[in-house]
Amino acid sequence: MLEIALNEIRRGCAEIIDEERIIKLLKAYYDEAKTYTVKAGFDPTAPDLHLGHTVLLQKLATFQKYGATVQFLIGDFTAAIGDPTGKSATRKVLSNEDIAKNISSYTTQAFKILDESKTEIVYNKEWLEALGALGMLQLTSNLTVARMLERDDFSKRYASQTPIAVSEFIYPLLQGYDSVHLKSDIEIGGTDQKFNLLMGRQLQKVYEVKKQQAVLMMPILEGLDGVQKMSKSLANYIGVTDEPNDMFGKVLSISDDLMWRYFELLSTRTLEDIASLKAGVEDGSLHPKKVKEDLALEITARFHSQEDASSAKAEFEKIHSKSQIPTDIQEFSCEGEIWIAKALVDCNIEPSTSQARRDIKQGAVKINQEKISDIQLQLTGGEYILQVGKRKFAKLKVN
Repeated sequence: MLEIALNEIRRGCAEIIDEERIIKLLKAYYDEAKTYTVKAGFDPTAPDLHLGHTVLLQKLATFQKYGATVQFLIGDFTAAIGDPTGKSATRKVLSNEDIAKNISSYTTQAFKILDESKTEIVYNKEWLEALGALGMLQLTSNLTVARMLERDDFSKRYASQTPIAVSEFIYPLLQGYDSVHLKSDIEIGGTDQKFNLLMGRQLQKVYEVKKQQAVLMMPILEGLDGVQKMSKSLANYIGVTDEPNDMFGKVLSISDDLMWRYFELLSTRTLEDIASLKAGVEDGSLHPKKVKEDLALEITARFHSQEDASSAKAEFEKIHSKSQIPTDIQEFSCEGEIWIAKALVDCNIEPSTSQARRDIKQGAVKINQEKISDIQLQLTGGEYILQVGKRKFAKLKVN
């Protein structure tokens, strides 16, 4: 059983520091029913999570399965500073109202994956505010400027003379101090968080916590393009709050190769099950589309329901297999003629007129199921079914 647990914990990991400690914690759980703590921090910088964020949540759920209590840390104090990791400029500070709104959204979405009975939601404002000026100064004495500038993002910004706020230097120390206060046994994060995660180990030693947390790093999930990391700004993401039809369709749009990456990092299927599916695809006994449909059903059901997932599958087949229009599409209206690019934006199926023009040129836009190529087209009186790609539809009535 220990080996099974360890294999599931290792699954998809980019790097583990002090695996021996994780093994000891697992042995204590199996031999003495002794639980342990796994910490992961989330700065509530946006109201919605995407599947890239849930890679960590999936790993936390795995630890819960094997005896862990999850310390789900909401960085309501550190969010006011902004994590500088991977940033090329100082991040905008959030208001208290935005932070509170985002916290509520985060926890609701997280418990679609985590076991609430084995999760402690903690807020670092509780102990970081209590540090006071003296405590903060003592904390900063544990790290030199030279050591901080070893961080890749800081060194690049320093070399290019891009401003670095002093508060950004403090962020890794605050994240590390979270592990001191919580006495965490393990901390997990993305590969881009390595500097901050190791800070927790260092500070636990400095503050004589009598333990040093193990560190487990997960890779950054690629977006729908299979190349760049999943990101809303790159429009290659699957949002946890996406509608079932959109979520199902987006998962099916990924490449056959990327599908296995998503299975490894996002599915709850066992490694043996995934290996069996992969063997079936390779020997031709399973069609990759059928396997991908199963993944899409699993992910859609997780964040919605099994019924919603099945309906999304049926709707997808109706549109794509039979070239039909969805049964339920949003309807819009306007007065007077309207430029096609503006119509696509007003109907919420294009983010901007420039993107609309690009999609028209690439043949991705249809009106009444017919491709269009005229980027200057004006729509006059009548009703139109507007379509972008395979999944975005709207009905427009021009009066």
